[in-house]
Amino acid sequence: MPSKTASADIDPEFLDRPKLAADVSVHEPAEEGGPWLIQQGQRKYFRVEADLARLVLALNGTRDHALLADILGTPWTVEAVGTAVDTLAKGHLLDNGEPVRTSNRWVKFVPPLTVQFTLLRPDGLLKLASPLVRLLSGRAGRVTALVVALGGLLALAAQSREVGAVLGRPLPLSTYLVVVAGILATTAIHEFGHGAVLSHYGGRPARMGVMLFYLSPAFFCDVSDGWRLPRKEQRVAVALAGIATQVVIAGATATASPFFHGMARDGLIVFAIAAYTSGLLNLAPFVKLDGYIALMSHLDIPHLRDHTLTDARRWIARVLFGGSYERRLPELRWAVPFGLACMVFPMYLIATGVRMWGDSLQRMGFFGSWLLLGGLGYLLYHLGRGAGRLVRDARAGGARPLRIGVVTLFLAAAATAVLGLVKVPYTVTGGYAVRAGGQVELLLPLSADLSVIRENTAVRLIRAGAAVRTEIGQAVVADARGTETTAPLSAFLPVRTDGLPLPAQGYRLTTAVVPEDEVGVAEVASGDRPLGAWLYAHYVAPALRW
Repeated sequence: MPSKTASADIDPEFLDRPKLAADVSVHEPAEEGGPWLIQQGQRKYFRVEADLARLVLALNGTRDHALLADILGTPWTVEAVGTAVDTLAKGHLLDNGEPVRTSNRWVKFVPPLTVQFTLLRPDGLLKLASPLVRLLSGRAGRVTALVVALGGLLALAAQSREVGAVLGRPLPLSTYLVVVAGILATTAIHEFGHGAVLSHYGGRPARMGVMLFYLSPAFFCDVSDGWRLPRKEQRVAVALAGIATQVVIAGATATASPFFHGMARDGLIVFAIAAYTSGLLNLAPFVKLDGYIALMSHLDIPHLRDHTLTDARRWIARVLFGGSYERRLPELRWAVPFGLACMVFPMYLIATGVRMWGDSLQRMGFFGSWLLLGGLGYLLYHLGRGAGRLVRDARAGGARPLRIGVVTLFLAAAATAVLGLVKVPYTVTGGYAVRAGGQVELLLPLSADLSVIRENTAVRLIRAGAAVRTEIGQAVVADARGTETTAPLSAFLPVRTDGLPLPAQGYRLTTAVVPEDEVGVAEVASGDRPLGAWLYAHYVAPALRW
């Protein structure tokens, strides 16, 4: 059941003659041998045995435990009914005399870092797509989709040199805008694919909308109703429908790219690679994306990730603190390593997002710097909550408080030692521009650490693209006295544009050869710093300098 809230919070009168909460319903098996489902609200489904389902259906608020046991017969007794009612009450599935609290149906926060905004209820619209789904789900449709997806990969491989060049040079802002619009449109079609297949099998997509997924915009379609489908193959098909749609679009785009030239070809290549990459990410089973839902549906284990996370956390608690713990999924030998991967992978996604967008956000000004710092602060909060759950599991498992305290102090000391003793290279990133007369100027955003700039400091000049960075020259600082100036956006981002100037601090550079690119990225290396000092200088200090 979904929570551990004590049933004592409910007036005993409501427990004596229990009744289902207004937002709870029971669904019979869609076919013989299928599971019974209890639905709570719009999105929560719980599988139950037929006997418990019979009890839930009999809870109408007029029958006491003895009458329920008499009506239902074997295996129900008065004591068994009482135990089941108490469990249902803990799950907030019973009427407690208060109005049902409904969350905002249009805005939903999904930990650790996703916010969903509902735009429409798509059930009626998606039913119209059922004939098309029936056509595409046949053998001919599946073979065609596979040929298109693989053909696109072959087309990209055949023009690998061009692909490397496109990813390694700045592109016009208009190209990026078209690519982003295409990705968003593809994501919307991806989600329509989920919903259309669910509707085709008789399910009801609850809602569709837009979301911020780890700070990246995307669309979503709530297909929780897929748990009502009778066969797991149908649920797997619903989960993978979006990825299939997406890679077919990517394949068609990549196949068409050799027939275009200039910016049109560049845009098609970038779009195809982004679409393929997004589809691959969606296959990862360690976060609640399509691959995870497909795996969970194939194994027919609801809440797989939550159970494996619990098993992994209890394994860590046993290793660190001792104690005895019951596993949620003892039948799965790989539950613990899978749960550990589920712990680490979201952190990897966040770290990748920070690495890709962190410097860019900081260069954009006060809002970007504080947005990044706030996101990292929330990450630390999430890690702290995880540590708290670990300690609670250890206490519940019988671990001794003394050992918990000693191990916690040891881990804190080890973390402090790592922050203080492990050193990492510290680099300040900005841009450069070739001014009139061939003078090369280092340009640093106002959030940059200007204390590292000294006369004769070495500077690397870099050509940066969407995914590839290439060193194209070296320079040294000629004069450590900076001047207030402006920098084109292309000095800070891999965008080719002369507009959108940003405030910057400029330093005159000396270089043996003036770089061919008039604008690019510049990196100033400043030796090694302890990890703790590096984290502060890299993420906290820039927000305080604005």
